[in-house]
Amino acid sequence: MKALIKKTAFCLIFPLVALMMAPPASPQSADDGLEWPRQIIVPQGKVVIYQPQPESFEGNILESRAAVSVTPKDKTEPVFGAVWFKARVETDRNARTVSFLDVKVPRVRFPEATPEQEKKFIDFLEKEIPKWELTISLDRFLATLELVEKEQAAAQNFKHDPPKIMIVKNPAVLIIIDGEPRLEEITNTKLERVINTPYLIVLHKKTYYLNGGQVWMEASDIMGPWKEAKKVPKDVKKLTPPEDEAETFGEEDKRMPQIIISTDPAELLAIDGEPDYKPIVGNELLYVTNTESNILMEIESQQYFILLSGRWYASKSFDSPWTYVAADELPESFAKIPEDSENGHLLVHVGGTEQAKEAVLNAQIPQTSAIKRDSEGPKVEYDGEPKFENVEGTSGKVEYAVNTPNSVFKVKGKHYCCYEAVWYVSNSAKGPWEVCDDVPDEIYTIPPDNPHYNVKYVYVYETTPDVVYVGYYPGYMGSYIYGPVIVYGTGWWYRPWWGVHYYPYHYTWGFHVRWNPWYGW
Repeated sequence: MKALIKKTAFCLIFPLVALMMAPPASPQSADDGLEWPRQIIVPQGKVVIYQPQPESFEGNILESRAAVSVTPKDKTEPVFGAVWFKARVETDRNARTVSFLDVKVPRVRFPEATPEQEKKFIDFLEKEIPKWELTISLDRFLATLELVEKEQAAAQNFKHDPPKIMIVKNPAVLIIIDGEPRLEEITNTKLERVINTPYLIVLHKKTYYLNGGQVWMEASDIMGPWKEAKKVPKDVKKLTPPEDEAETFGEEDKRMPQIIISTDPAELLAIDGEPDYKPIVGNELLYVTNTESNILMEIESQQYFILLSGRWYASKSFDSPWTYVAADELPESFAKIPEDSENGHLLVHVGGTEQAKEAVLNAQIPQTSAIKRDSEGPKVEYDGEPKFENVEGTSGKVEYAVNTPNSVFKVKGKHYCCYEAVWYVSNSAKGPWEVCDDVPDEIYTIPPDNPHYNVKYVYVYETTPDVVYVGYYPGYMGSYIYGPVIVYGTGWWYRPWWGVHYYPYHYTWGFHVRWNPWYGW
């Protein structure tokens, strides 16, 4: 087990206010150039700004974002946040240099910090940054922009094609099977289990049994129809999972739901009877009250809108094709949804609202840990000998292992594994693995159509002889910034590995993933 040094939660009032009032930081030599990370040392502690990530470059104005850490003098663990910069770029083509002038800090973001504390930290940075030597070579600047352009182009290559959308007017449960059903014998029984689904489905002789907690359903054909099993074979009943691990249904109102099986990416919206509409924004917007899904009707256009994995889709009727609608192209009435209403959570998915902006800002704050260098590495298993394929879009510079459930890559002869938001490195695909303190830039060009796209949101920030400070953004957990909002999943379906073993990848569809302002997705 790797040894994580837990971060102690403490209020940021002291470090932020103290830094703002502190005397000038210890100077860095101009010969250092624009090196990262950049440290600001004051009697009260230390501020570290990590290499900024350009976000836009229009005309001669560069906007960028960087991770930042604050470590008070009496603490050993830094608190991480994010800082945004805006600067004027001046280019000397004869000397082939680029200088950054008139640097402003539009905003910073720290967990638990108040707006007043963040404002004082902004003032401190804007006084400190002009003391730095902010000149780099033109070639280095262009190379950085090229890498960022590739990353941003990849981020825009999400898929928003609607999955198979099914709307029913009765209690129903969607069971997703990842492709055609695959059966595997259950040891010491005469039963077989469908392994490419998170639900417990077993085959006994010629009958399939589906577990729903304390309820079992049965069908002669896995695609249905399904009905409640009145008599369940003993061997099957023994497989009933513990109550806290079971996928349950049919327990709240005692009505057995319709079981719908899909072997393709799909979403199910169940309405309890005919739709019951209620105004949400005056005479502009209605919502369906008798469903747990988000189904809205825009009165002027007479269009239905549904929200799936943070994406909006519109249609003239429940039976017509659904079309993706970008979050910043929704009808104006969506932004008028009352924040304190039962539909207030939808504002997170409406471009331009304060709730959407807040969610996007929070998605840019890393979750960090300090990992001991002598931590034990992961145990990476393969289905046979390691098999690697090229990551498309990386010009053959990155390969990934396809026959393992782990995220393993080969770059320039070395192997890298991202495991539980920590990077490890090895000279062999089979290990042993050591904590990595330098991740190749090529990793961060992995496109969304690769099943391991999420690892590009895991970073190494700082190293010491004893620990490596690592961090990950919500993208590692499947929550991505797309335009002015956050969405869940890339929208791509990833072909699983089939061999002796079955290794699935991340899903976007099929589980009705919804955003919660307290817990996220």
